[in-house]
Amino acid sequence: MNMVPVVAVNYKAYPTAFGEKGLAIAMSADKVAREYSGSVKVIIAVPATELSRIAEVVEDAIVYAEHVDPIEPGAHTGFIPMEALKALDVRGTLVNHSEHQLKLSEIDFIIRRATAMGIETMVCADTATAAAAVAALSPTWVAVEPPELIGTGIPVSRAKPEIIMNTVKLVHRVNPELPVLAGAGITRGEDVEAAIRLGAVGVLVASAVMKAPDPEARIRELVEAAYRATH
Repeated sequence: MNMVPVVAVNYKAYPTAFGEKGLAIAMSADKVAREYSGSVKVIIAVPATELSRIAEVVEDAIVYAEHVDPIEPGAHTGFIPMEALKALDVRGTLVNHSEHQLKLSEIDFIIRRATAMGIETMVCADTATAAAAVAALSPTWVAVEPPELIGTGIPVSRAKPEIIMNTVKLVHRVNPELPVLAGAGITRGEDVEAAIRLGAVGVLVASAVMKAPDPEARIRELVEAAYRATH
């Protein structure tokens, strides 16, 4: 399965995720995405409060929401329906991150609505078997992230490479065309290359970029590594 590699950045709720700092990181991601257009996909998953203005100015990076709720529009205070993303022309959404987990039935609801509206879904899973269960629902991507390694700086590609290999194997038994991303502790370019060698098509990162002294340099390092690993 030959696919364009992916570097996805989850803003979370870090101080750098909001206002001018969040916008600056988005523009840096857009700049790097433009340089590697057609060779590496750069996805940025941003907080709901930042979706509107970031989606308006970013052209080459792909803008995702960090979360969407399994609801239809109506009397739901503080929730984000899929229609909100469609109205803002947001390309996709993260689903079921370990910090914002959902039931399998809710994930199914979201994927079905997203697919009907042409919105991409990147569904997170904490184990290979959970990823395989998600694969049956046909999201756009599945990202395996062992929660115990998230934010540690210890890359899953080094600490638990078998998780990536097993996830790819089990997911492709269920859905041979579904691309798998690896996350948790991915920090450096070498971590990206290792994840891709193990069968992933790319990575999902957060603190590696959002806490970096120079976010643009870190994004470039990760994207260059993804390019090297696949070209």
